[in-house]
Amino acid sequence: MAMTGQVESGLARAAQILNFLLRYRNAGIFTGLDMDDAAGLAPDALEDATDAKPEAFVKDLEALGPTFIKIGQALSTRPDMVPPAYLAALERIQDDVEPITIGDVRAVVEEELGVRISSVFQTFDDAPLGSASLAQVHRATLRDGRPVAVKVQRPGIVDRIHADLDALASIADKADRWTDAGRRARFSDWVYEFRKALLSELDYRSEAENLERFNSHFEDYPALFVPLPIWDLTRKRVLTMTLVQGVKVTAIGGLRRTEQDMSPLATAVMRGYLDQVFVHGEIHADPHPGNLLVTDDDRIALLDLGMVAHVPPRQRERLLKLLFAAVDGRGEEVANEAIGLGTRLEDFDETRYTREVSQLVARYAARSGARSQSEGRLVLELVMLASACGLRTPPELSLLGKTLLNLEAVCRALDPEIDVKRIVEDHLEKIMHQRLKRAFSPARLASEAMELQALVREAPAKLSDILSLAADNRLQVRLAGLEDSPLMENLQKIANRISTGIITASLILASAMLMRLEGGPRLFGYPALAAVLFTIAATLGLAMVLSALLRDRKAKPREVSGPR
Repeated sequence: MAMTGQVESGLARAAQILNFLLRYRNAGIFTGLDMDDAAGLAPDALEDATDAKPEAFVKDLEALGPTFIKIGQALSTRPDMVPPAYLAALERIQDDVEPITIGDVRAVVEEELGVRISSVFQTFDDAPLGSASLAQVHRATLRDGRPVAVKVQRPGIVDRIHADLDALASIADKADRWTDAGRRARFSDWVYEFRKALLSELDYRSEAENLERFNSHFEDYPALFVPLPIWDLTRKRVLTMTLVQGVKVTAIGGLRRTEQDMSPLATAVMRGYLDQVFVHGEIHADPHPGNLLVTDDDRIALLDLGMVAHVPPRQRERLLKLLFAAVDGRGEEVANEAIGLGTRLEDFDETRYTREVSQLVARYAARSGARSQSEGRLVLELVMLASACGLRTPPELSLLGKTLLNLEAVCRALDPEIDVKRIVEDHLEKIMHQRLKRAFSPARLASEAMELQALVREAPAKLSDILSLAADNRLQVRLAGLEDSPLMENLQKIANRISTGIITASLILASAMLMRLEGGPRLFGYPALAAVLFTIAATLGLAMVLSALLRDRKAKPREVSGPR
């Protein structure tokens, strides 16, 4: 009975999620449909899309629980999947929820640490410093007097998130198979990446590692730091870290602004984050103003490093080239790098994409100083143009755009007159120079010289072998894997259906000829053998039709990834 109840609960949750997705299908959610392009929709669909207000969408997301609050935060970085009006609403999504009781908090802490709270903490505040959908944070004091912040995961949240993610994965897989939007956007890939990121965020040991790693990366920036974890008091569901006290960058008072120049802090934040992305290959997924504090010793503290995206070296290099070409005003190179990063769909219009990207970059390059266009907005517009032209961009590009957009908001909150474009351009030049110096370092040159030496030494013998085989007519080319390829599978399917069709036709013809028999046993007034053969033929024919309708799928659209 318990298992039946769980299945029914899971089905009810899946139905609730599906109902939510269908409610906003005509508003362009998850497809990136702009309402300006909605002329092709049917009148009733257009009316539904207009009525589906962004604020209602956000409230429905919040009502579905923590998984969907996190989905909303992730979707706010995907302009290729969400229309602009909804992106703006998603940026205001609320992650503040009712706090859990102090008894539940103490139970989780003691279960994870294996000791009573009073034995490791001198004090532990009952009132939380903050309460979110996945966890809440309490102030505490260690036995040695050090103030710390203790992040405690909500009880039962992991099971609920697993159930939601399973339901989403099932729906996404079906959408990818049966809808054009799914084949273009690959929802199942997005859900898979989101699942990995969210489950990693639920393991606070991963966040503790992020804190340590980011702190070491900021060694060259004394004005930036992150709270360090207390490893002896950190477990999967409990994270203990040094307590940071300060004010949000958006809440700095006017008196402090007049007494202190905030521009060095703003510059350090932008440069430090650019290094994180292009030198260390990590993107802090949520550097919004609420996660950065200005401390009393005039430094910037970065909080909430649960979600960190890792960028592979080759992709990092392409992102660097793209952004560097953008700030330099080279539109065609920006388009080429974006195409190299993305996946070209069957209907990709390269000429249109290159032209529109060139115009966009030209408008961006024409502005400078405080009037300069946002670099983050530029990257997000590149993603939207790509989606409109049939190019699927990697999620890291959207995440880079959203990160830059948030960083610009932080920098302008610190220094309204800051020239973000100049800082980005200068620092990207510095990173490029460092890369060139490393590329021509003695160790790198020696390694490449050794590879070249091996190639020169082995090339004559290999060339001689090829020429000898060709001269003796023994040169062969082998193609492996054809026997297990989709082509052989489809050919076998065609052969089986032809055979089944011939057998079915033969049975029908035989049953028709046997109908003329006068004697012998009868079935429903017809010769029994003729009736049996006709029944078998009808069953085979019906099975073949059902198989074609249910199991045959459209050919996958042609997609090309990487350089052209």
